Amino acid sequence: MFKRAKSGEAATRPHADYEVSASVQTDVGCVREINEDSGRFVRPSDPEVLKEKGVLLVVADGMGGHSAGEVASGMAAELVPRLYFESKGEAQDAFKKAVEEANRRIHAASLEDESKRGMGTTCTALVLLDGQAFAAHVGDSRLYMLRDGKVYLLTEDHSAVMEMVKLGLITMEQARHHEDKNVILRALGTTPEVEVAMLEPFSVRVGDQYLLCSDGLYDLVPDDEIERELSANHDIHAAGERLITLAKARGGHDNITVGIVAVVPAGTEAAEAVDMRATREWRVQG
Repeated sequence: MFKRAKSGEAATRPHADYEVSASVQTDVGCVREINEDSGRFVRPSDPEVLKEKGVLLVVADGMGGHSAGEVASGMAAELVPRLYFESKGEAQDAFKKAVEEANRRIHAASLEDESKRGMGTTCTALVLLDGQAFAAHVGDSRLYMLRDGKVYLLTEDHSAVMEMVKLGLITMEQARHHEDKNVILRALGTTPEVEVAMLEPFSVRVGDQYLLCSDGLYDLVPDDEIERELSANHDIHAAGERLITLAKARGGHDNITVGIVAVVPAGTEAAEAVDMRATREWRVQG
């Protein structure tokens, strides 16, 4: 079911004290005919770019008829890394601008093809650079962190039900089953400009795991089970595969994408990457 990338493809050392292993897996689920999710892990092959920009993981969940969602999410997963790594600017600023420019290009593409009108996509992306992590977020895909055996949700869904939660009208558990749970308030491509939520940089620790996922996972697998599966599996591919299996066993009504980055001590043999849409090296032209 899952295609393996070349051994060690996702192993990299963006910082002297740690290395990174990454796994990206996506599954159409049990109901949908088309997979409108995309996920990608990118590390620059150029050591200087790696030193200046680190590594990047992105997950996108598309929407729109006639396969338009697949196009939108694929564009986000392609454009955000490319624009980020090819930029000559400071990393955090370049990251935000990459997401904003990806939005403009997806929106422009939607206007050029009648069948793509209204297409859009969520986009949650994480950069690890020089001992720090920072993230960009639009929509309701999520970023979790596992640290010291506990899982923390680091992003806030841009959704109708999350606004209800913030107003105290419903609980987080009620939000998981609410009739409006799929109504999102921000997406890439639906408007010419978008407000990108940026997470402030925070320190990376050896032993951390970072999970990016689409709502096809967390709608069916609650946070405590995500915590348990990440904690129980040192093999991040096995953890991701197990999470997808759990979601499918509970109906798999949506596409499911799981991207995991594990921070391991320098010199540790990194886990093999897994590639469904594209875990890859990035070669910067210039």
